[in-house]
Amino acid sequence: MQPPVAAVVEAHGTLERLVAHVTDQQLAEPSALPGWSRGHVLAHLTDNARMFARLAEHALRGDLVAAYDGGVDERDAIIEATAGRSAAEHRARLAAHTARLEAVWARAGEEDWKRPVTFRNADLAATVRARWREAWIHMADLDLGVRSDDWPEDLATHVIAFLLGRLPAGTRLYAEDARREWSVGARPGTVVTGRVRDLAAWLAGRPPAVSPVAAHGLPALGPWPPHPPSSGNGQRVLRS
Repeated sequence: MQPPVAAVVEAHGTLERLVAHVTDQQLAEPSALPGWSRGHVLAHLTDNARMFARLAEHALRGDLVAAYDGGVDERDAIIEATAGRSAAEHRARLAAHTARLEAVWARAGEEDWKRPVTFRNADLAATVRARWREAWIHMADLDLGVRSDDWPEDLATHVIAFLLGRLPAGTRLYAEDARREWSVGARPGTVVTGRVRDLAAWLAGRPPAVSPVAAHGLPALGPWPPHPPSSGNGQRVLRS
C-alpha cells in the first residue's frame, strides 16, 4: 500500500498557513500541551521533519541510522534549544525541513517504501504515516485555530487504528458518522460511541469537540505504542 504522501504534503500546507502570521509573543505563550509553549510545539514539528528526512535519505541508500543518536534526550535538547526562535526563524526552518522531507520522499519508488528504518522498527512508509499524525495532532496543540474537528476523516480513522492498543481488551469503538467500528480482542466489553474525529482525539489524548460516551464511563487509556528503547536504563513516553 502506498503511503499517504500527498495527504502529508497537504497537511504541511495547512501548517504553513496556520503559522504564516504568528507573532513572537504568540509563540512564547503556552500551547495546549502542558509544559510546552507554542514555540516548543513548532520546534518539535520542525525537527521531526528533519529527523524523518534524515531517516529517509539513509534508507534510500540502504543504511539504518537511529532517529536520534542520543535518544529521547537529544530530541528534547533540540526542542529546548530551538523553541525560543523568532517567528520568522521558526517559519524559515520549518519551510526548509519540510521541503527537504518532501523532496526525499519524491525520490522513493514503490519498493523503496518497504525499506527498513529504526523509527518504531518499521519501514519507510510508516514514517510517512507518522508524520501525518504528527502534523495534524500538533497543529491542534498549537491552539491557533485548528482543532481535532478539522482533521481529515481518513487521518482520524488512521489515528484510531494506530492507537487501539491504548484500550483495554474487549473495548469496541463505534463511529456514528462514519459507520465504522474497531474492536480490541474478541470478548465483549465496553462500547464507546462518538464521531470518528472525536474518537481519534480522545485516543490521542486531545480534547474532542464532543466527548465520546460509554454506558459506564470511558475506559482508562494506556500508554502510546512504545518507541524502541532509548539509550539509558529505561523508556520514556513521548508526547506523540
